[in-house]
Amino acid sequence: MNLGAFTLLLALISGASSQYYYDYDLPLSIYGRSSPNCAPECNCPESFPTAMYCDELKLKSVPMVPSGIKYLYLRNNQIDHIDEKAFENVTDLQWLILDHNLLENSKIKGKIFSKLKHLKKLHINYNNLTESVGPLPKSLEDLQLTNNKIKRLGSFEGLVNLTFIHLQHNQLKDDGISGAFKGLKSLEYLDLSFNQMTKLPSGLPVSLLTLYLDNNKISNIPDEYFKRFKGLQYLRLSHNELADSGIPGNSFNLSSLLELDLSYNKLKRIPTVNENLENYYLEVNELEKFEVKSFCKILGPLSYSKIKHLRLDGNNITQTSLPPDMYECLRVANEITVN
Repeated sequence: MNLGAFTLLLALISGASSQYYYDYDLPLSIYGRSSPNCAPECNCPESFPTAMYCDELKLKSVPMVPSGIKYLYLRNNQIDHIDEKAFENVTDLQWLILDHNLLENSKIKGKIFSKLKHLKKLHINYNNLTESVGPLPKSLEDLQLTNNKIKRLGSFEGLVNLTFIHLQHNQLKDDGISGAFKGLKSLEYLDLSFNQMTKLPSGLPVSLLTLYLDNNKISNIPDEYFKRFKGLQYLRLSHNELADSGIPGNSFNLSSLLELDLSYNKLKRIPTVNENLENYYLEVNELEKFEVKSFCKILGPLSYSKIKHLRLDGNNITQTSLPPDMYECLRVANEITVN
């Protein structure tokens, strides 16, 4: 099972109170014989009759999907279009997985997705999309459109349940993102890594807990840009073009932040962080000096950094150049990597 995949645990109550938990991403061999309520070329395990697997069948179109199917897998095929009536029998579909096909926006007909009023997960990774798909149903929680050729995002406004968005490995530039994330009050996870952005996007939801912007061309952080994100815990800005002049003094001094990745940039000084930060990645910059005040404003019995992992390798800092009071500041660190 792909450890990176989100796993559905579906609880079915049988009899008085016994519960069964099903993982719909497990290999087909575990499930046994196919249910008769299934497209003939696909597999619908008798033990999980609401799931239909049509992976790696060289399909060029969506097969007939019988009513009652809630979890539909169409991965690793040659599907290049979706007809408007493809899912008319399964309006209660919850998962639709279309990874590794040949889909283009112009060949996805009508309001095919918005009609699926119970759809929670839509994955169209590794296709030929040039813009985001839509309109989408308000029920959607997880949208994955990675490894396409997307240059422009349509509006996601009104998708009040959307929690996870994966858009990494596309061709997004600054003007292709403007206003797309407005009104996403439930959004917690956003991955925009491996795109072509030169600045941080405006109007991101304040509900974000995880924000990945690594492998872009970002060189500047607006003053107090991250202050709005009161719950932000994981932030990646590695492999960008950040230098000291583009980072205002307290940009990353966020009490909620647990992990910060600024590796592979052009920093000469260590940006100041909050004492609550646990993992800090600064490898392969141009750092010349370790400054304790970047981690600890004051030192005392109850005043110290919670850093557990700190990477400083690939800089101009060596073990012998580290100041003695660093160890008092970073007293709970498990790993400090230097040249």
